[in-house]
Amino acid sequence: MSGAETTARGRRPRLRFPSFSVQILAALVLGVALGWAALALGETPSGEPNWLTATLSTIGTSFVALLKAIVPPLIFFAIVASIANLRGVANGARLAGRTLLWFAITALIAVTIGIALGLILQPGAQGHTTVAESSASAPGRTGTWLDFLKGLIPANFLGLQASSTATAGADGGLGNVTTSLSFNALQILVVAIVVGIAAIKAGPKAEPFLAFSQSLLTVLQKVLWWIIRLAPLGTLGLIGAAVATYGWAKVASLGWFTVAIYAGLAIVLFVVYPVLLRAHGLSITRFFRGAWPAIQLAFVSRSSLGTLPVTQRVTERNLGVPSSYASFAVPLGATTKMDGCASIYPAISAIFVAQFFGLDLSVTDYLLIVFVSVVGSAATAGLTGATVMLTLTLSTLGLPLEGVGLLLAIDPILDMGRTAVNVAGQALVPVIVAEREGILDRARYDAADAENLFADDDATEPVADDRNEQDPLVSAGSRS
Repeated sequence: MSGAETTARGRRPRLRFPSFSVQILAALVLGVALGWAALALGETPSGEPNWLTATLSTIGTSFVALLKAIVPPLIFFAIVASIANLRGVANGARLAGRTLLWFAITALIAVTIGIALGLILQPGAQGHTTVAESSASAPGRTGTWLDFLKGLIPANFLGLQASSTATAGADGGLGNVTTSLSFNALQILVVAIVVGIAAIKAGPKAEPFLAFSQSLLTVLQKVLWWIIRLAPLGTLGLIGAAVATYGWAKVASLGWFTVAIYAGLAIVLFVVYPVLLRAHGLSITRFFRGAWPAIQLAFVSRSSLGTLPVTQRVTERNLGVPSSYASFAVPLGATTKMDGCASIYPAISAIFVAQFFGLDLSVTDYLLIVFVSVVGSAATAGLTGATVMLTLTLSTLGLPLEGVGLLLAIDPILDMGRTAVNVAGQALVPVIVAEREGILDRARYDAADAENLFADDDATEPVADDRNEQDPLVSAGSRS
């Protein structure tokens, strides 16, 4: 073989895949097409989902399961490592207080918009809905004001919860018993903060543990990178399964209600958030380009906790929030910061239920809706789902809980938009607080792009250890 032939072969171009953004967009389009195809196939003669629907659902749920599997260790070791980097809690306590303040401010704006749209569009008025009153039914789980304490105090070290379901046997006896494990992110957050502070107080003897935590966090972040690389495949499965399962046909009976919810979500996402960014001198385009991977995944997965690893990654890598702060603020936001589920949705839903049953709401009732939306998301932080916030709102106002059943038919369709707004807010608040504290990496933020999500991992040089660099939180603390 001649040298020229060897050189020619050596220069053979490598196969280049489209950018991550293009892959996601292509997955969305292909997922919708496959979803409609699955919808056209219909159910099997036995009433089970057809093979295409089952395949899409399996792909989507498997991807979300992978993300959720990494959430508990990621939260725990990220917070322990961030406290170790901070080497003190005074500055962190101030940042936590300002984070919660901005959570409340954005929730107040969102619930006000929800109330206004409910009064203007009248989604529950006669002629604006065709849902039957026979659909009214009380939910199996309700939210209470004691849920905050229940969710805050860890039931065990890992915040794990077990639940069992049993099916009836063919002879009428006990059939299969299935046990599943879930986790409480807020409890993991509390345990991690306590362990991190204890490690700092323990002094030199805890240094091996802190070094191990930092090392394991690096490994977890590498695993997370591999999982995120599967996001286009997961997106295809999730959006395809959603189209095949719901088909959007159920929206007609609650058309005005659906319009009111999505109008409120759009106003918050595309008006309120941009105004807040511009007020702090931040580029609106750069924020959405940087946060888009998390927002789109939230839309198709309908899970803030499932999206949490991606949300935290884009907040740090794309938007320039220090990891020492983002590792605390983003998990906290995933459990308590829900402008879609805890503000817009319960406000409009409460007005819908009152209008549907012909009940009048007073000024005091509207103030209670605001109070529940701003404070209630913290009260129900130990639980998940917009239904919990809705039941807390209805019970506080004295409205019939049976009204929840009227809205369950289209809840998955609404949940897609709600979760996207939730996650956008969970990335927005850390950016605003970091900018106000002077710790935001403006160079990284101004260069924000979805592709930056993999910038450090694709580099040949290893990422520098945070402990060898001056942490911006420490610098901010020394200046204050």
